[in-house]
Amino acid sequence: MGSRLRENVKQLFECFCEIAAPVREKPAWILQKYPNSFSDEEILKSVPKFTYPCEFENLLVQHFSFVLTSIDSKWTFGFCRHDPKTETGLVVLSALPWHETFYKLLNHIASLTSNASGEDLWKFLENIYTCGVPIPGNSISISLPNSTANFICQSPKQFQLPSIPENRNLTEYYSAIDSNNMMMIFASMLYERRIIFISKRLSRLSACVQACNALIYPMIWQHIYIPVLPLSLIDYLLAPMPFLIGVPTLTLQKVPKSDLGEVVILDADNNMIESPFQDLESLPQDVVTNLKKALRNRSTLLGDGVSRAFLRALVQLTAGYREALTLQQGERITFNQNAFVESRPSSMQPFLRKMLELQIFQQFIEERLNMLNSGLGFSDEFEMEACSYSAKSSSKFMQQYREWTYTMRKESSAFFRSVKDKANPAVKYAVKSVKDKGKDMKTAYKGLKWKGRPNRSETNIRFHQPRSAPSSPTLDRRSIGFTSPPKSPNGVSATTSYRKELHLRNTNFDAREEEILDFARGNREASRDVHGA
Repeated sequence: MGSRLRENVKQLFECFCEIAAPVREKPAWILQKYPNSFSDEEILKSVPKFTYPCEFENLLVQHFSFVLTSIDSKWTFGFCRHDPKTETGLVVLSALPWHETFYKLLNHIASLTSNASGEDLWKFLENIYTCGVPIPGNSISISLPNSTANFICQSPKQFQLPSIPENRNLTEYYSAIDSNNMMMIFASMLYERRIIFISKRLSRLSACVQACNALIYPMIWQHIYIPVLPLSLIDYLLAPMPFLIGVPTLTLQKVPKSDLGEVVILDADNNMIESPFQDLESLPQDVVTNLKKALRNRSTLLGDGVSRAFLRALVQLTAGYREALTLQQGERITFNQNAFVESRPSSMQPFLRKMLELQIFQQFIEERLNMLNSGLGFSDEFEMEACSYSAKSSSKFMQQYREWTYTMRKESSAFFRSVKDKANPAVKYAVKSVKDKGKDMKTAYKGLKWKGRPNRSETNIRFHQPRSAPSSPTLDRRSIGFTSPPKSPNGVSATTSYRKELHLRNTNFDAREEEILDFARGNREASRDVHGA
């Protein structure tokens, strides 16, 4: 388990591909790619299938995205552009889930593919490929060949929630689906159901699946995840474990409904949902009431209003994890499952006991503990909201916590001064980011309620083996030879010639508080001293 996003990404994109459309019995195939050094065989085999997942109407330019999952459970995002005036699809592969950035990049690439020599396209791709990834909140500017315009790549700010209308996925989801059905899908995701989205439009399909996944932040879906299902993978719909899959309407019609079993189906074209479960009714009702109230006021939902409404629901459900942290000098911070349930109102406890079994919750807790025990801490939007939520009540354990942290600071102050001087630039930047973010929430952090519990090792976080499920289609890493597109004697590439022939032949193809950082860091170093690490 863990985050599905890669860390320390060095390049904006991994590979660009132009995919030739299927012709009669011939499947889609890669017409050209950049860079030529990209040689992941499994990805290269999969890209054509996901670019042309089924027969679909292509009346207007449309963008959609797919996801490939590696054997280490990390996601590679594929961003596609289809233009009804062409017979090829354009794809950019990246480890970064920046939909708006890559859709804009694809539009620039499309304007360059008509160049006969292709040199402008390759030069532009090289400039993007070698420019590096801007730090959060910053941007880079790449000039377009033979143009006064530039491609501007803006790196999202850290911990920024998706907003309307800036986030295309969330905007599409909110436009297509009413708030009650959004809440039903949210609840079914918290119960880790088998969930299918359907739509005739690939752009709407992938947008809705990607958006609903973003609305369970800071949790991350840990099971089968396929925003757009290729027809060749239709058997995934029969998998007996949790999944979140976007299925083109015509593809789902090929599967007998009786074979699907218990599954939640959301028709994104008609805003209709079918479910054999009562998941929304089974959530704690005060959480549901607050969420309904937040989503009812449409005037507050522009910007990050929708994202924040669902985030606050998750805070109300899970912020109690703070009260279940066990803080013992010289030991790692751990999570006490029983304390987590018992600290919450009795009306919430039945659901929270079920939540302990969920992989998305276990991933969330493991991520929080890893950040705390590393001494780096965190200041994401979840913790900001949790601070505000926790500040509304007092904690009888706060004084004990302060005594612990005071001792740790006193004993470790000289060590921390030394670490600060020697920290590498990456660590300094991370700490600065946390501190800067914390300034904006100084008042909230003063009210942070960390509740230490006596150490009961038998109930500390050592989760039983979770219900397992395979990831989305997994990809091994193998090399494959690939050559550059050859050029004809007149300088026109074979790719360009093929594109023209294909068009003629196929025109009818239809921060958190500083004290906890000191405590965690001190514990870590004390442990090293004791064990000689």
